Amino acid sequence: MASNPRPDAPVNSKPHRNTIFVEDAEILARQEFAAQQFIFKFAAPKCARAARPGQFIHLACDSNVPMRRPLSIMRADAQRGTIEILCKATGPGLTALTHKSIGETVSMTGPIGQGYTPHADKPRTVLIGGGYGVPPMIFLAEHLHGRDDAPWKPLVLMGSELPFPFRTRPSTIIVDGMPDGVIASLTFLDEQGIPSRLSSRSDFPGCHDGLVTEIAGAWLSTLNTAALKEVELFVCGPTPLLKAAAQLAQNFGVACQVSMEEHMACAVGGCAGCCIPVKTPQGTMMKRVCVDGPVFDAYAVF
Repeated sequence: MASNPRPDAPVNSKPHRNTIFVEDAEILARQEFAAQQFIFKFAAPKCARAARPGQFIHLACDSNVPMRRPLSIMRADAQRGTIEILCKATGPGLTALTHKSIGETVSMTGPIGQGYTPHADKPRTVLIGGGYGVPPMIFLAEHLHGRDDAPWKPLVLMGSELPFPFRTRPSTIIVDGMPDGVIASLTFLDEQGIPSRLSSRSDFPGCHDGLVTEIAGAWLSTLNTAALKEVELFVCGPTPLLKAAAQLAQNFGVACQVSMEEHMACAVGGCAGCCIPVKTPQGTMMKRVCVDGPVFDAYAVF
């Protein structure tokens, strides 16, 4: 089945002005996990109050590394004024960041970009994250779980070839349509009543041995036409994952939003170095991933 782009999808959104802040963010917590993965919590009250799922921050990782690094927001607590991110020690910038200690400060610019736009008429949300695309799915899942404006039913599907940087356990929540034996879940989501399932080709217990889009397809195939009309996919990860999810959405005729991956220099729309072609009602136009995205309607970019 084919589907046209949603008329209300976030393709033509105008960049918001005067909503990006620069803060000296203090490191409040630093956790290290397998494969040089780290979770940081920062004190950044202005950014935390404005952040929405799918947005990112631009971080000055170290005084000896001149270029900032874009990092997806994994959590934002407006009341406590904190931002959490997940990163891996790759390259000089992020490696320098992972060597910093609690109490140190880094310059943070954010929140940046157009995030995900859930639609109340599509409460069956499928959140697909792969690798570095895991953090915004956590933000979105917990955000939807806390909303009461629609009967949101977030289903979180994560894929990783590295050990997941979170506690996992056999899920206590039944999810119809999952392949036999696929029972691994993220513990903190399971405890909140948010169903999740994990996928990996690294032979982790309880995970699907394959691509995360395979278990998404297995779940979608159990739905009837009426249920599919209530489905929207939200995706973040490497470009091959985004393309596979976009094809999956087209196959089942469901809406899909993807967070695009591009190298960013300024990350605030000035350099236009992250432009991609996007289909709009006025024809194909070049859009900046940093501020016009990073989230786009999948039908407009693939």
